[in-house]
Amino acid sequence: MKLIVGLGNPGQAYARTRHNLGFRVVDRLAEKLGTTWMWHEAHALVGMARMDELSLLLAKPQTYMNLSGRAVGELVRRYEIPLEGLLVVLDDLDLPLGTIRIRRKGSAGGHRGLSSVIEALSSVEFPRLRLGIRPNASIADTVAFVLSPFEPEEEPIVEEMIERAVAAAWRWAQEGIERAMAEFNARGPALADPSPVAHYSESGKR
Repeated sequence: MKLIVGLGNPGQAYARTRHNLGFRVVDRLAEKLGTTWMWHEAHALVGMARMDELSLLLAKPQTYMNLSGRAVGELVRRYEIPLEGLLVVLDDLDLPLGTIRIRRKGSAGGHRGLSSVIEALSSVEFPRLRLGIRPNASIADTVAFVLSPFEPEEEPIVEEMIERAVAAAWRWAQEGIERAMAEFNARGPALADPSPVAHYSESGKR
């Protein structure tokens, strides 16, 4: 079993903010998998899809961003997920808007949600999928910026980035971190099949 966790803040007030890109990616992946958010578990909304030998658990922590590790840590322990079988999806202010990067490990880089996950797991040795939100202009207030919605003219870029992130997460789940990094970390990666998991049909709780 593998676990993909999108980081974000619960509630409609935060739904379209920059800090909720992780939620938007796993929501889109769940949609393509035909998976609904079926139950609450370990401080998270959780869904599962299965195909052949692959069981994929999707989660959205409901603890607010700064405490994301509570949910991730509990799910990892409860489902006995090896750290290499965890993918954390998050926004990244260090990357230009529209850029995605997959890393097999690393520091939090100032991201409080990722910092909480690292603390809960007592390790930085887990994959993460970072989605760039840095604008061309300077930012006066970082907190206000990440908790604000994207500008209308930014949304087409965001939508394409989400589609690439979904395809990258699916490649990671199917073929591992090396293949996903090679395919999606190149500058300006081509958009993969926008429905990479359309053939998924079965979903349910373990």
